[in-house]
Amino acid sequence: MLNALTVDVEDYFQVSAFAPYLAQADWDRFPSRVAGNTQRLLEMLARREVRATFFVLGWIARRLPRLVEEIRAAGHEIGSHGYAHQLIYRMSPDEFRADLVRARAALEDASGGPVRSFRAPSFSITRKSLWALEILAEEGIRYDSSIFPVYHDRYGIPGANPAIHCISTPSGPLWEFPPSVARIGPVNLPVSGGGYFRLYPLGLSLRLLRRVNRRHRRPFVFYVHPWEIDPQQPRVPFGSRLTRFRHYLNLASTEKKLDGLLGAFRFAPLGEVVEQVRTEAGAA
Repeated sequence: MLNALTVDVEDYFQVSAFAPYLAQADWDRFPSRVAGNTQRLLEMLARREVRATFFVLGWIARRLPRLVEEIRAAGHEIGSHGYAHQLIYRMSPDEFRADLVRARAALEDASGGPVRSFRAPSFSITRKSLWALEILAEEGIRYDSSIFPVYHDRYGIPGANPAIHCISTPSGPLWEFPPSVARIGPVNLPVSGGGYFRLYPLGLSLRLLRRVNRRHRRPFVFYVHPWEIDPQQPRVPFGSRLTRFRHYLNLASTEKKLDGLLGAFRFAPLGEVVEQVRTEAGAA
């Protein structure tokens, strides 16, 4: 089964957990490591002959357009991760639209191609921000991967449809590919990457992802951040113990585990996986 591999391209100081302590105006004070880490991921994917979707911040595209060019030239899909990694449920609809348009302009200028995929920063399309789906469709986004069907303190819609599905909005259809979960009894267990991948032993991640393919009979979407393969990143001296635990957990082992994952499954960009499912279902 063909699964979707995705990379959320943001730097270590741009994560939502640090946002209460680091204003966007302060980001340029920190040494950026996103280019080098992203290039390491590109090299790994090239060795494995894997193509992916890179959800890139518009802020990064404006400062590092050559990086976006490199990603596109390597055959990967460019998606939007918003401009400045702002949580959608803390924005107004007008603010969100402006951020979306600004990010898309930066990404399309840098890549020379259209942007049709979107992932909300920190999966921040929740019940409080479902209005964002219509704006995405109206602004030309075709594929979204933002609605996480789990309980979490910052995101998630428990009980949301975990499969690829089409959402009808007044502005047209939007295909949703939710971050993947494995159903264990009454619980949706997150298995789609990020801190969960760093927490679980590799064998457990592989077993749960195979469960999505075989038992649930659907493709999964996996995500990773460039900073997650960088144990030498500068330590940000802010946040709670839980915040620091989540961010720095097992960074030294992520790259090796990711390489093992790439060898165990077939992957493609998110848009291609959705189109395959859509075609097989005979949907428009």
